[in-house]
Amino acid sequence: MEEKRTSVFENGLIWFGAAVSIAEIITGTYFAPLGFIKGLLAILTGHVIGCLMLFLSGLIGGTMRKSAMETAKMSFGTKGALLFSALNILQLAGWTAIMIFDGALAVNGIFSIGNWIWCTVIGALIILWILIGIKNLGKVNTAAMTALFLLTIVLCFVIFQNSSVPNVSGEDMTFGAAVELSVAMPLSWLPLISDYTREAQKPAAATAVSAVTYGLVSCWMYVIGMGAAIFTAESDVAQIMMKAGLGIAGLLIIVFSTVTTTFLDAYSAGVSSESLPGKINGKAVAIAVTVIGTLGAIFLPLYDITEFLYFIGSVFAPMIAIQIADFFILKKRDEHRSFNLPNLFLWLIGFILYRILMRVDIVVGNTLPDMVITILLCAAVNLMINRRNENIPSQTGSQTRYFSS
Repeated sequence: MEEKRTSVFENGLIWFGAAVSIAEIITGTYFAPLGFIKGLLAILTGHVIGCLMLFLSGLIGGTMRKSAMETAKMSFGTKGALLFSALNILQLAGWTAIMIFDGALAVNGIFSIGNWIWCTVIGALIILWILIGIKNLGKVNTAAMTALFLLTIVLCFVIFQNSSVPNVSGEDMTFGAAVELSVAMPLSWLPLISDYTREAQKPAAATAVSAVTYGLVSCWMYVIGMGAAIFTAESDVAQIMMKAGLGIAGLLIIVFSTVTTTFLDAYSAGVSSESLPGKINGKAVAIAVTVIGTLGAIFLPLYDITEFLYFIGSVFAPMIAIQIADFFILKKRDEHRSFNLPNLFLWLIGFILYRILMRVDIVVGNTLPDMVITILLCAAVNLMINRRNENIPSQTGSQTRYFSS
C-alpha cells in the first residue's frame, strides 16, 4: 500500500497557519519607531534572508525524506546530532508555552474569564490537532485557514482604514536590529520545516510553496502589528479588535491562529524526540510538550521573547549553515560516525560568532553574516580534510574514516 503523502496545497496551508500568529503581530509592533516605510523595508529584507534559509533547510529534509533532526545526523554524526535534538525539543517546549501564553492573554482581553482557562482551552485544542495527525488535517486545516484568512483581512482593514495620522515616537531601534528581528521568526522554523517537507508528494515544490507562503503571510502579520502601533497608537491586538467591534470574530482569530501555529511546535517536538535513543512515541511526546507548555503559560510570566528569539538564532543559524555547506556544496548524503568533531567545532565557532555579532549594528542583521562565514568555513575545512585524506596511504584507513566528511 502506497504511503500517504501531503500535497503542495496542504503544505502551503500548514505554513499559512504557522505564519498567522499573535506572536508575529506583537513582534511587528516593535518596528513602529522606524516609521512605516523604513519598518516595511526591514521586515521584507529580514524575511527574504530568513525564508531563503528556510527553503534550503526544508529542501534537504524533503529530498532525503528525513526529519529535521535526522538530517542533522548527516553533518554532526549519529550521536553528535542528539545535542540539537535536545535543544530543539527545549526550544519547541518554550515556543509552545509562549504561544499559548500570548494567545490566552489576548483572547482574555476580549472575553475575560481568566487566563488559565483560555490556556487550558487552547492547550486542549492543540492536543486535538495532534490526535488528528498531520496527514489527516487537510479538510480541518482548509476550513480553519479560510476562516482565518477572511478574519485577518477584516483586522487589516480595521487597522488601516483610518491611517492618515501616524503616531511614531523616536527611533529607538536601528535598521539592522529590525532586520534581525524580522529574520528571527523564519529562523525559528529552520529546525522544523523538514518534519513536514519529508511527507510531501513533491518535496521541492512543497518546500518552495511553504517558504513563500510563510514569508508572505508572516510579513503581513508583522505589518498588521506595525500598522496598529503606528496608526492607532495601540499595540494590544485584543484592544484593537474590541475597539473595532470584532468581538467573537477577533476571539476566533486569536484562538485558531494560536492553535494552528503552536500545533507545529508540539508536533515537531514529538518528531525530534524520535531521533533520540530508545523507542519513543512521537505523538505522546507532542502531547506531553503541549501539557508542559500549557502549564508554563499558566504559571510563567512570558511577556518578552526577544532574547529567546536571539538564543534560537545563535544555536540553529550555524547548525543549518553547516548542513547547507555539507549538502549543497560538499554533496554529502550520509554519516556513519558517532561524532563529526570538525563540524561540531565549526558549529561552536558559529555560535560564538553570532553572539559577538549581536553587539555590532550591521545593516542586514547578524544572522546572514554569521551563516555565510560558517558556510565558507565548513566548506574550506572539509575540503582540506578531504584532500589530506586523499594523500594518506590506504593502510591508514581507520584514520581516513575518522577525518573524512
